[in-house]
Amino acid sequence: MLAASRTDAPPRIDKPDSSQWSAAAPITVRDVVANIDITLKALHDGESVYIQATFPDPTENRMHRMLRWDPAKRAYRDGPEREDVLVLKWNMSPHASGLTLHEDAPYVADIWFWKACRSDHAGYADDKVDIYSVNPDPYAKALLSGSGKVFYLTRKGDEGQDPAESILYPDYAGDKAEKFRLSQPSGSRADIRAKGFWKDGRWTVTYARKLVTGHTDDVSLTLDGAHTFGVSRFEIAGRGPDPDAEEPLYGCGDVGEIIALRLTR
Repeated sequence: MLAASRTDAPPRIDKPDSSQWSAAAPITVRDVVANIDITLKALHDGESVYIQATFPDPTENRMHRMLRWDPAKRAYRDGPEREDVLVLKWNMSPHASGLTLHEDAPYVADIWFWKACRSDHAGYADDKVDIYSVNPDPYAKALLSGSGKVFYLTRKGDEGQDPAESILYPDYAGDKAEKFRLSQPSGSRADIRAKGFWKDGRWTVTYARKLVTGHTDDVSLTLDGAHTFGVSRFEIAGRGPDPDAEEPLYGCGDVGEIIALRLTR
């Protein structure tokens, strides 16, 4: 269980060593895909929750899919760069769920998706919803459950402005070109403030979000009961490893264990 202690002075997301974190009891969970331990702490002030995660990473990756010009095809292709990310995946279903990509029952999850390139610049985590369902969708990823049933994973961004949008190049614009136009998120897409700092081979990522956002695409957190979630060092997309990428396991993440968050009064 992750206990969120109450604080009268909320920590700053841009100051990972805020003194308030000394009052938070840490827990450690294992990311079985990345094969690393992730340490979590939590605080709340009655209006917002603050979650800090630290994990080892020998390199700081803040670029993502820098485009390379292919003269033969006269088009751009994705480069090998993959940004560092951290995903908190919250259960929004009325029933308990392991939130994995091989569950035998459907679920809906609120995704707090911190991205070192595509969201950190704005001081936010991208806010999304995962729908794991038996119903096919043209944009869904087909997955096999533990018992061999076919499920479909659909990820949708919350209402509002995306903090990063793909750039379309009609013609040659240099041997390398940025793939994304970065901006400030808005609406429900801007519910989760987050900032990541890399130092001495470790990331520290701090999230902050109102307990209740007023948006139907977000999980509501209360002072009563437990709220379950999982954490992943890599994007949870159900893809296979990409040996040509700087981070071959990018897109292969999954939830390893369920964590219960409780807010103390």
